Amino acid sequence: MPMELTQSRIQKIWLPNDNRPALPRRSCGPQLANSPTVIVMVGLPARGKTYISKKLTRYLNWIGVPTKVFNVGEYRREAVKHYSSYDFFRPDNEEAMKVRRQCALAALRDVKLYLTEEAGQIAVFDATNTTRERRGMILNFAKENGFKVFFIESVCNDPTVVASNVMEVKLSSPDYRDCNSTDAMEDFMKRINCYQASYQPLDPDDYDRELSLIKVIDVGRRFLVNRVQDHIQSRIVYYLMNIHVQPRTIYLCRHGECESNLKGKIGGDSGLSNRGKKFALALNKFVEEQNLKDLKVWTSQLKRTIQTAEALQLPYEQWKALNEIDAGVCEEMSYEEIREQHPEEFALRDQDKYYYRYPSGESYQDLVQRLEPVIMELERQENVLVICHQAVMRCLLAYFLDKSADEMPYLKCPLHTVLKLTPVAYGCRVESISLNIEAVNTHRERPEEAKKGPNPLMRRNSVTPLASPEPTKKPRINSFEEHVAVSSALPGCVPQEVPTQLPGQPLLGKACLRPVCHFLKVFSLLIFPR
Repeated sequence: MPMELTQSRIQKIWLPNDNRPALPRRSCGPQLANSPTVIVMVGLPARGKTYISKKLTRYLNWIGVPTKVFNVGEYRREAVKHYSSYDFFRPDNEEAMKVRRQCALAALRDVKLYLTEEAGQIAVFDATNTTRERRGMILNFAKENGFKVFFIESVCNDPTVVASNVMEVKLSSPDYRDCNSTDAMEDFMKRINCYQASYQPLDPDDYDRELSLIKVIDVGRRFLVNRVQDHIQSRIVYYLMNIHVQPRTIYLCRHGECESNLKGKIGGDSGLSNRGKKFALALNKFVEEQNLKDLKVWTSQLKRTIQTAEALQLPYEQWKALNEIDAGVCEEMSYEEIREQHPEEFALRDQDKYYYRYPSGESYQDLVQRLEPVIMELERQENVLVICHQAVMRCLLAYFLDKSADEMPYLKCPLHTVLKLTPVAYGCRVESISLNIEAVNTHRERPEEAKKGPNPLMRRNSVTPLASPEPTKKPRINSFEEHVAVSSALPGCVPQEVPTQLPGQPLLGKACLRPVCHFLKVFSLLIFPR
């Protein structure tokens, strides 16, 4: 006999009515039938592995696949409190090798815990993993636990790119807190050489032909893909093939104030108010002042965004995907009218705003899925201005700022304000620019009864810097005090008062004192062996 079904009041989806206990909600995206996946980063230091790890994790969490980064370097810093020099990474330093192996094992234990007990679906194992022995250990671990493995190798032979990455990211690492930039640069390049001596790249044509992997060559100039196993791996490949690291700026703003805004109504397709038209003119002036080359302008297919774009006197592209969230039966109603005519729906939306789906309409969860092609194209482009709507802007902003599903529906995106987003090393810098045209406030604060901690399944979990803090910090590694003692006996960094010109490397010391552009050019000729 066919089962009786009951419709979920919040998500409006059909569920079996058999009194079985509800399964925990693992994610806000598609429920994957496949085994959990361990993504294993591979590559020499300063090749962008952590950049890829954090960016990919941000994307996967945004589409609703719970993902967490396990950065082995952070485990090593917990085990060895005081980094001394590149000697720690020498392959003949047996004590240090034991510490590094224990750190990798500690990270793998946490990977297992996350994927088996914390509802995670993907764990990113962020380390160099440059030897077949280390990769074999990870493969055995995954086989024992029933996890899939997908390798991402970042290969870069451009010395200028490597030197730039070292300057931008590595010199600010806690490892070099007490070192001047010249000494830190020299030490880090020697660290790279320690890995280079034993580096065994992935070999998809022979030794590694059975592995699932992608090689990202020269920051996306070329890709080599081998044995993609499932849907999520194909999405990862597609995402990695769309991102780039070129400097660019993304501008997000809402349409000018419209007639529906003045009436306090949601949705609809009304035109701009008088103040909205003034904003469109002010936006035109703002864009001219930015003096951007080849600026792309995108709008939704609704009247108010198109009217705003028309004032710019620039070509623009209309995206149906950028249309405002569909409020279904509540379209063109005020919140007061919804409370009176649909009191239960009003209360349900306040209860869980991200998952709540309007009757015959959409939820924020639906909106994220609709906007995924927009994110992919934004990652491919350079300078873009997106003129959109409040809920749409919240979803886009949540992607770039790594906000959780719990936070997303309450992000403040006021009318007549431009948000300037500038991608940086491991995140995105945001600047809010008001164009000083008055407008109504359409933001609804989170109701007091709904103010509770974020769903732990939806946190942007990571153990790398700049990530959301863990609710309770627990030690990841057992005591390595005997190894700390060994490490602290290694030579320390040169104090800052020591002259910057080092024996045997006179040009390196001088180059560090010149402008960065000249430094990179000279530096690449001196210390990047081929």
